[in-house]
Amino acid sequence: MGKYVELNASNFDETIKNGVVMVDFWAPWCGPCRMIAPVIDELANEYEGKATIAKVNTDEEQDIAIRFGIRSIPTILFFKDGQLVDQMIGAASKDVFKQKLDALLG
Repeated sequence: MGKYVELNASNFDETIKNGVVMVDFWAPWCGPCRMIAPVIDELANEYEGKATIAKVNTDEEQDIAIRFGIRSIPTILFFKDGQLVDQMIGAASKDVFKQKLDALLG
């Protein structure tokens, strides 16, 4: 299993406040979410020490999903030093996620 961080109400703000953080909003019943899960795991391993890769289960953490207006999943949010800087809705390729992360790390 990858080194992604499971986010919840108690660790969300602390996790996103420093550096580059990619947050995958997902749910167990979501087909496209399950499709990109292995990619999220790979990114968590590849970016360890450079960026934080995290996941929010929207079934369990509805307050966080509501806070960011998540209406469809998967939704991927990108934070830099606590600020929301980019977002994607729907599944995408690993290369697309890497381009976004590399641009923020640049």
